[in-house]
Amino acid sequence: MNNILVFCEITEEQQIAEVSLELCSKARKLADRLSARLDAIVIGNDIKDIEEQLFPFGVDSVFYINDSRLSFYQTLPFFSTITKLIQEETPEIVLFGATAVGRDLAPRIASYLRCGLTADCTSLEIGDHTDAKTKTVYKDILYQIRPAFGGNIIATIVSPETRPQMATVREGVMKKEIYNENHKGVIRNLKTEDYINDTDFCIEIMNRQIEAQKVNIKGAPIIVAGGYGMGSKENFALLHELADVIGGEVGATRAAVDAGFTEMERQIGQTGVTVRPKLYIACGISGAVQHRAGMDQSAKIISINTDPNAPINSIADYTIIGDAMDIIPKMIKSYKNNML
Repeated sequence: MNNILVFCEITEEQQIAEVSLELCSKARKLADRLSARLDAIVIGNDIKDIEEQLFPFGVDSVFYINDSRLSFYQTLPFFSTITKLIQEETPEIVLFGATAVGRDLAPRIASYLRCGLTADCTSLEIGDHTDAKTKTVYKDILYQIRPAFGGNIIATIVSPETRPQMATVREGVMKKEIYNENHKGVIRNLKTEDYINDTDFCIEIMNRQIEAQKVNIKGAPIIVAGGYGMGSKENFALLHELADVIGGEVGATRAAVDAGFTEMERQIGQTGVTVRPKLYIACGISGAVQHRAGMDQSAKIISINTDPNAPINSIADYTIIGDAMDIIPKMIKSYKNNML
């Protein structure tokens, strides 16, 4: 019971998903804090270069099931595999990405194992906890930190009495960083028949269609984001023009998306994606805590707002007080002139 287990999701390109690598980076730090081993589980078909992908992030051992029937995610085979592995290895902590797959798997596993689960965490730490009623002191447990009550507070949740301690973690909130390029681990190949029953493959995939991703806002180095203050879908066209000029992508707040100004794929914040661009230009965004949770780790933030007391200004590196509809055309003209 001295290990941490990370479920590693596989992309359509048969690579370890970014969120899984982010989790491994954070889990390595937690494992060092606990003097624990870091394990990962990979389920798929003929996944290449697992060692090169995972070991530099500090993974000590990889449990790998390789089966052609596991080329694509299915709930029951993945559930059976991970549940049995947890029962065998008894990890202290188990982490999943807060993706469609992670949100499907983690609650099923937690319910089956009768353990706690915190969803959509934005931070994970190790610390002590004292039960207010019994005065029992729990040492070195997982602080599962996430926004609560509509993002108005940050809650720290603990599961002191059950194991494993489980959490799903939002994409982009953990920094992906190499632990040691020369770190070595081991691959532990698992036999499918030892973990999965034939009845788990009760669904046959006849045809599978995947719509290509339209917007890669998470990977954009520059983001021009608009809020409800932009006023209309037509005004949002200015943000697209500015983004095209400076080589960026357009993002939005939930209020702007709900108003129909732009697509949901561009939504940034607690209920959207988390981004860490080199430059974030916030146009007509008040800066509610729900939005700031998804972009406050940007390297540089420029705020354009008519309200000098807007919350977004408190985290901005540069603030321009004025109407975005007046300022953005001037920015576009200036950038174009500098390119000539």
